[in-house]
Amino acid sequence: MLESVKTPSPPVVLPTPGPWRRAVFAHRPNRFVVHARMVPGGGEVRAHLPDPGRLAELLVPGRTIWLKAADRPRKTAWTAVYVETEEGALACCDTRRPNQLAALALRAGAVAELSEWSFLRSEAAWGSSRFDFLLGRGDRRLYLEAKGVSWVVDDVARFPDAVTARGARHLRELARIAVTPGHAAAVLFVMQRSGPIRRIEAAADRDPEFATALREARDAGVRVLGRQTRVTLDAIELGPEVPVACGEGQQQRCTTGTGHTTGTSHGVTIPPSGGHHPPD
Repeated sequence: MLESVKTPSPPVVLPTPGPWRRAVFAHRPNRFVVHARMVPGGGEVRAHLPDPGRLAELLVPGRTIWLKAADRPRKTAWTAVYVETEEGALACCDTRRPNQLAALALRAGAVAELSEWSFLRSEAAWGSSRFDFLLGRGDRRLYLEAKGVSWVVDDVARFPDAVTARGARHLRELARIAVTPGHAAAVLFVMQRSGPIRRIEAAADRDPEFATALREARDAGVRVLGRQTRVTLDAIELGPEVPVACGEGQQQRCTTGTGHTTGTSHGVTIPPSGGHHPPD
């Protein structure tokens, strides 16, 4: 009797076409703007940064960043999309990309833990919150929130890198959804950088409220999922599953890969992240 052979799922790839301009990071005057020197040429430019996180271990003076020209007239003629890590890999500093990659994966049924659910739509409201995706299975509904992760310490990814009251509120709403008859909930952490990751963990030292909310959500039945990625200038590809720890037993304080423990990013104090992007 012949055994059935399972056809491997096609790769989930988010194209990120250029053209790209190489530059060197100089400084960050506020959460959504960076200054960089073009290579070659050396002229300094202002670029929109679509990531409100601290990014202290990534935005180091002298580090290579990759810019893309704005596709419409605006105050900043460039957008910072990628930054090279200390190891020379690429990290995406555009928080929209993980959400876009998650949408592709969910539409393709490529998240194995949710393969029995069908993609219904992006942006679904529940209570006072809006969640990234709504999935369905018969009459049941699953609300899912995607979180991009770029902070890594010794092959362990950590989230968040700045206090996010909005993120904790989302988790508590997901916990309420999970215990509502006919409903389910999930949170999907998507890496924004290449490289082997042993796990993703809630940064309880950086945002204890988020870590507590994540543990409570998990205990209420919220599915807590993680995925690695392969990042190049041309595309971001969904990678294998990675375990997610909810912050239990962490030390009260830890450092980033460059030794920073405070809430500053080379000259600018970064306030708590709300996850919203102002006009660029």
